[in-house]
Amino acid sequence: MSATAPPSRPLPPPAAAPVEASAAWVRPSPTRRLLGALGDLALSPDRKQRIRISRSLISMLVYVVCVLITGYGADNGLVEPGPVHHLQIGLVSWIVVVYTCLRSGFNERFADPALTLPQILGAQVWIAWSYVACAPFRGALMMLLALVLVFGIFNLNRLGRRVTNIYTVTLLGSVMGWMAWHDPAHYPPKVEFAHFVLMATILPVVSMLGAQLSDMRSKLKRQKNELTEALARIQEMATRDELTGLYNRRHMNEMLQQAIKQMERSGQTFSLCVIDLDHFKHVNDNHGHGAGDEVLRNFARLARQTLRETDALARWGGEEFLMLLPETRHEQGLIGIQRLRDRLRELVVVDHLPDLRVTFSAGLTEFRGGETIEQAVERADQALYQAKAGGRNCTRLI
Repeated sequence: MSATAPPSRPLPPPAAAPVEASAAWVRPSPTRRLLGALGDLALSPDRKQRIRISRSLISMLVYVVCVLITGYGADNGLVEPGPVHHLQIGLVSWIVVVYTCLRSGFNERFADPALTLPQILGAQVWIAWSYVACAPFRGALMMLLALVLVFGIFNLNRLGRRVTNIYTVTLLGSVMGWMAWHDPAHYPPKVEFAHFVLMATILPVVSMLGAQLSDMRSKLKRQKNELTEALARIQEMATRDELTGLYNRRHMNEMLQQAIKQMERSGQTFSLCVIDLDHFKHVNDNHGHGAGDEVLRNFARLARQTLRETDALARWGGEEFLMLLPETRHEQGLIGIQRLRDRLRELVVVDHLPDLRVTFSAGLTEFRGGETIEQAVERADQALYQAKAGGRNCTRLI
């Protein structure tokens, strides 16, 4: 508040209830710390990146299963080992590439850091390759198409889902047609036609359901944001005076109780000052209530700019204000109040009435240990009455 005043600290939040000894913080065991360090190394310490990598690794379990199943088929003579081995190398390489892109942070250069569309399009390529290399298993591979689309339900937009559907139907349809033409013994045309119809039917349905779920998710997210904003506005209305933007009386009472608790902990007292604008009724009577409201708003704005960040000012009622000066003796409080008085003397409080000047009277007191807030405010009120009786536009101390 004053250049000569000692620095003050903001009021801390109310003290929490004592913590039971059994709930005390326990140092993590070495094993737990090691697991945590390994988790950060593998998945990244960044929470969002950690979620993206975890989801991708879960989806890659499908690739691992494919590697195992195709290996089983090759070992038992169900499929030719050569193409299967190439497929397995490709699947493992793809897992490494995707994981490296995510873990290195390269993915954060893109609009969709999860790389959903590239992962889906790449997965469809591997499904198509598996369809060619594993004729006996190709019917089961159809299930993976829907699974891959489910993976991108919440991240793909409408255009992304449309691109994915067209790409998948075109790719798999071409593979089915090619294999039916060149290898009808293992890929009978009638069976491939049935597979194509099934695929072309299921994929749009899954995509449509995914779009509905995505829209529902977006709607819930939007409603959550609106609710958060509404709660913030309600909180603001519950603590602020609508006209001046200052704290209201109820919230100031809470801050005063908090100040008492801090004083009991630190041993440093605080001061209270009741301010009343002089002859405010004359402003309303002579210039209208609109001018009176403008006076209150401009005074509140000036006071906020002049006081310290740790000080608090509330509209106490009408043209009366209550100021809380934490860790402040009355000598320091007098300096800050006088500075506010000097600045108010130069302020144009009503734009269309440049010659109108407003002054205030103030009563200042220090809080005394063992008394109530009501007693301290009453004493500040008595000091205010003395200031008014002494000619106004001055500060009295009790």
